[in-house]
Amino acid sequence: MTTTSSSTTDQATSHVAATDPEAWRILCAEEQRQHYTLELIASENHVSQAVREAVGSVFTNKYAEGYPGRRYYGGCQNMDAVEDLARDRARQLFGAVHANVQPHSGAQANAAVYLAVLKPGDTILSLDLAHGGHLSHGLKVNMSGLLFNIVGYAVDPETEQVDFDNIRKLAREHQPKLVVSGASAYPRTLNFDRFSEIAHEVGAVHMADIAHIAGMVATGLHPSPVPTADFVTTTTHKTLRGPRGGMILCTEEWKKKCDSRVFPGTQGGPLMHCIAGKAVAFGEALRPQFREYQQQILNNAQALAEALVALGNRLVSGGTDTHLMLLDLRPAYPDVTGAQAEKWLEDAGIITNKNMIPFDERKPVETSGLRLGTPALTTRGLKEGDFQTIAGWIDQVLRSQGDAAVIERVRGEVRSMCDQFPLP
Repeated sequence: MTTTSSSTTDQATSHVAATDPEAWRILCAEEQRQHYTLELIASENHVSQAVREAVGSVFTNKYAEGYPGRRYYGGCQNMDAVEDLARDRARQLFGAVHANVQPHSGAQANAAVYLAVLKPGDTILSLDLAHGGHLSHGLKVNMSGLLFNIVGYAVDPETEQVDFDNIRKLAREHQPKLVVSGASAYPRTLNFDRFSEIAHEVGAVHMADIAHIAGMVATGLHPSPVPTADFVTTTTHKTLRGPRGGMILCTEEWKKKCDSRVFPGTQGGPLMHCIAGKAVAFGEALRPQFREYQQQILNNAQALAEALVALGNRLVSGGTDTHLMLLDLRPAYPDVTGAQAEKWLEDAGIITNKNMIPFDERKPVETSGLRLGTPALTTRGLKEGDFQTIAGWIDQVLRSQGDAAVIERVRGEVRSMCDQFPLP
């Protein structure tokens, strides 16, 4: 493979290179892209070589419909062992009664919970997508929005944070069967106990989606919903730094129905190679170094946020308590859309994503904001001073409105930084 210090495969020993040169070239190109760009997308991370090895293992060959001890295929003794290992580690990591590690994604995990709790037409109370929610929490064209009646709550116009008085008012008015907490683009600490209190007050079930903050929850750096929520769903990538996939944690009351709605309710055979990767990642997360990593994510997010504000930028809600922030482009760069900013920064080697901000007047394909996050670059070893430097590059590119000379200069400086911090 091309010679970056992070490369884990050599062309001379690669079976892909020998059998499929076209696919090999694409794999090489992606490794180079990841190495020579700064990944600031809040939902992305870089897994360890151990996790990659597990995901690429012989577990990919095996069907294992069912659950440990109750499979529909023979030859599943090692499938049972690795799934039990993943489930046991997940329960230990989050202090949960039950864990289902089979969901292929966070959206699949959410779908299984909906089908465990609801009937078509029932009401869900969840954070509106335009205010930081996730598409699987009720977007009209998503399964959640197609099958269920969605009542969205918004952030407060002044604080740009969740308004619990309004959430309680909506819950009493609409009597939802399910209250969803958690978000995809919300930078502040969430009080999950208050969501549980409101849900249970109106006879609803509380599902907390911690996909973005799972690593911080697991290490005690963000309050956990596990003690009070009926269901907790999450992805296993993002801050948890595992393979792409999902997971459900639930109480004893919901254990049987939860499992039946994953399989056979919404999925067939589990992806055993991904479950093996989850087991390895959860083992990594149980080590003391993982908490240090999560703390560094938070430190780096504060450094990036403070540096952007010092340069005259505005952040939604005034800052961040977590790994992510929303940059409101309008005050500092009034003519720049999120789509333009994303493109210019990518040309400069800085990978971000355009994002709606609360009460955004621009279209979702344009947006007035950028979402920024620190997990991936923290994995590569960057510290606070590096993120202050990155804030300066972001500001220079955006203030230049995509000037080619500025982008070329920043791109060179980005490449130099990337060479100092190899991929895992």
